[in-house]
Amino acid sequence: MPQLIMADNQDVTRIGFCHIISSLLTVEPLVVHHKQALIETLERHPNAVIVLDYALFDLSDIETLFVLETKYPDSWWLLFSSELSDQFIKQVYLQTRHMSVLFKDCSAEELIVAWHDILQGRRYMSSSVSQTLLDSVQQQRLSAPLTATEKQILAAIANGKTTKEIAQERYVSTHTVVTHRKNIFRKIQVNNIHEATKYAVKAGFIDLVDYFI
Repeated sequence: MPQLIMADNQDVTRIGFCHIISSLLTVEPLVVHHKQALIETLERHPNAVIVLDYALFDLSDIETLFVLETKYPDSWWLLFSSELSDQFIKQVYLQTRHMSVLFKDCSAEELIVAWHDILQGRRYMSSSVSQTLLDSVQQQRLSAPLTATEKQILAAIANGKTTKEIAQERYVSTHTVVTHRKNIFRKIQVNNIHEATKYAVKAGFIDLVDYFI
């Protein structure tokens, strides 16, 4: 059983966390209150599990956190906080190997599951974190590099205009509009006008008021 290091400055959180998993502990948790104490404790226990409230601890930035994980490659981290930004969560799961995220409003059962996963050498991913990462992928998809012309044509398609109407408005051939449409569908990875319209709405290419009139 690895050493548990509690890097959380909230007394109630530390007591509650240790109480929930007390039956799974074989060693007394070590409590640290600042970065230097954390580093000194990791020097003695390089394969420890660190429960850290990043938002309240005195780490200057996320890069400092990542450096610690790299310096102590046998350590495992559970970032246990009340609130973390979506961008922070994305960076944690994409740029680290042994870090998991769990929010403090989780259930006792979920905390135990997370603890078991970490002890088994697996990263834990809650449903809320999974959704955050899926939303990030979706946002990347919505930021496909459409040209200004393609955005305008997509907006016209979403507003129900036909290929002929778009061609007449833009003083181009219907063949040109069809070509643009094929390129648009390929870039945003959709197969039909219905999916393209949903994309245009989510990406803000058309006004929702106009769309529902």
